[in-house]
Formats: sequence, C-alpha cells, structure tokens
Amino acid sequence: MAKKEFQKKVISPDPVYNDITVAKFVNQIMTRGKKTVAQKIVYDCFNIIKEKTNQDPLDVFRLAIQNVSPILEVKPKRVGGATYQVPMEVKGNRKLSLAMKWIIDAARSKKGKAMREKLADELIEAAENKGAAVRKKENMHKMAEANRAFAHFAW
Repeated sequence: MAKKEFQKKVISPDPVYNDITVAKFVNQIMTRGKKTVAQKIVYDCFNIIKEKTNQDPLDVFRLAIQNVSPILEVKPKRVGGATYQVPMEVKGNRKLSLAMKWIIDAARSKKGKAMREKLADELIEAAENKGAAVRKKENMHKMAEANRAFAHFAW
C-alpha cells in the first residue's frame, strides 16, 4: 500500500490587500476560529501604521517580516550519549512562519493597549530593526554562532 502524497493547503489572498502573506498573518493571529475578529485587528493595525508612518502599511509589513526572518536556527541532535545544539539553515516557509509568530508573540506580551495598537507598534519597530521580535532573531543567530563547532553534525 503506497503512502498518499502530501497536499499543501492553498491559502487564498486576503480580500483587502490581495496578498497571501497578509492572509497567513491573519490566520496566525486568529484564535478559536474567529477570522473576522483577526481581520479587523490586522486591518486596524495597518490603518494605525499608515497614520503613524505615512507609508504604505504593506511595505512596512513586508520590511518587518524580512527583518525578523531568521537565517540560522539551532536544532538538537543526539550523537552517541550527548545532545548537541546543531546550527542549521532555516528553509523557506519556516522563515516566514517563525517571523510572523515572533512578531505576534512580542505584541501579545506587551500590556495595557489594544492588540491592534500593540501589533502596529511591533511591526513599526521590526521595520526599523528594533523591538522584541528582532531581539529574538538576534538571540537565535548568537546561539547558532556559539554552537558553530557542532555544524559538522548537520546531515
């Protein structure tokens, strides 16, 4: 009996910006299946970005995602009796999902404002190479750099 081929789910672009990345971002923000609430948060956030920066919010969003996307990560690999943190390159879609996840987590960890405002602040900071999400990426790269000696275990 042959295994069934994996079918990757096709995500349709979001209705306002007609962009697949924004649609994925909305899906990441969504909790308990409430897509309309997630869309309202993202679109309100984009309006706040437009007011604060006087730039196209889609450009700011793309720049933020690009700045937060990691190049290297560490994965535990068991060799003999020891577990080593082996630095590995981050592949395509995982870069995007990690960047979005880190931005959302950084926004959720802030206190005292509405989610749309926290998200807008975090996206603006990430676009300027600042903020908690960018720090998380830098920490990941430092860990990979520190464990460079174990790179030969990557296979």
